[in-house]
Amino acid sequence: MLIGLTGRNASGKSTLVNWFAEKGLRSVSCSDSIREWLKNQNKEINRDSLIEGGRTLRKEGGGGILAEMLLEIIDGADAVVDSIRTPMEVEILRSRGDLILIEIKASEDRRWNRLQDRARPGDPLDKLLFIKQENKEIKSKDEAGQALDATALMADIQITNDGTIDDLYLKLDKIWEENN
Repeated sequence: MLIGLTGRNASGKSTLVNWFAEKGLRSVSCSDSIREWLKNQNKEINRDSLIEGGRTLRKEGGGGILAEMLLEIIDGADAVVDSIRTPMEVEILRSRGDLILIEIKASEDRRWNRLQDRARPGDPLDKLLFIKQENKEIKSKDEAGQALDATALMADIQITNDGTIDDLYLKLDKIWEENN
């Protein structure tokens, strides 16, 4: 089983990763490849450098390079893949034959509040910056950029995460039962 996750910043992807990991799936992220590349380049790891690093890797290796690297890493194991951000990544992961792509959605206000509550390093402290960053990620000008809207259109399942954590877990329980 290969579960892929896409969604906007602070929509709840990390919560889903943890939930699926508790079910025994290996947890990986398209961003893991970028983080490793940034480390090798002696560059700071933050949201902007991850975005730019992803663009660079995609320019050099094609739109599906991050997914190709992940397929090698997981080597056929059951896994949950976080941070799928381009249609080409979806296509590469679908080539394995068992991908279920889940888009997790939440309102802008809910996501902004979550972002403030989690206070991760590199998260914007200004809502206008949050919106500006998001607008850069939703539609790509070229194959190297992020295209969250186009990726979301490829989802097999959509989950709206504007309720409680218990509401979300009930939705995930249903998905798990239907696919196992």
